[in-house]
Amino acid sequence: MIHPTTRVLAAELHGHVGETVEVSGWLHRRRGLKSVTFLVIRDRSGLAQYTSLDAELGFVTDHRDVQAVLREALAGMLASVAERAAGAVDLLSLHLPEVPAEIPQVHFSEAMRMLGTDEPDLAPAHERWLGEWALREYGSEFLFVVGYPMRKRPLYTHPDPARPDYSNSFDLLFRGLELVTGGQRLHRHEDYLAALAARGEPVEPYAGYLRAFAHGMPPHGGFALGLERWTARLTGADNVRRTTLFPRDLHRLTP
Repeated sequence: MIHPTTRVLAAELHGHVGETVEVSGWLHRRRGLKSVTFLVIRDRSGLAQYTSLDAELGFVTDHRDVQAVLREALAGMLASVAERAAGAVDLLSLHLPEVPAEIPQVHFSEAMRMLGTDEPDLAPAHERWLGEWALREYGSEFLFVVGYPMRKRPLYTHPDPARPDYSNSFDLLFRGLELVTGGQRLHRHEDYLAALAARGEPVEPYAGYLRAFAHGMPPHGGFALGLERWTARLTGADNVRRTTLFPRDLHRLTP
């Protein structure tokens, strides 16, 4: 319930006092109202405003093509940092990670089995445990978690044809923190109609978005990388706000 004294930043809550809103599993970290997310200050990895590096790829076979491009992008970024910012690397005594030729991965269902839980998403403690596991088992600071449940992914996410309750999507963990989310998208108009029907949602609000798919769209996918989280993890900062020039959070809107 939203209490009249709840401290938030968005005017979107006006008129919603006393209403029930969606609450995530991380009760102390996030509260969601429709598309708005409110981050509690104790969350050291979240910002109310952040920079996202998004990539969309056409003519993919499935999410694995997206993972391969992401792997090359990360390797290229790290090589560029080593070459162009060597002075900063030395000054901060940074350890730049090696990106494995093939980043290890684990299916979401297997991750839940290893963690001994049955949650619909990974909590921060789960991410940390999996990061330590990947480093111990594979010597890798990177880990793909693939096959998230469809109910936890956006409408446009492509299901796994072999296991329709799971998705052709992934998160990339880096040093025990979710860094990237990506996957294969739906590209057939009829698949979107079926997805909306399965969720009990009307077609009309999505008509403009779906119009392009009615005329043909290639198989595609993409990913989004949070640059502040990436920088924070690379530098070893204990709070993502330390790697953000003008952080926006519960207590700061300006500058």
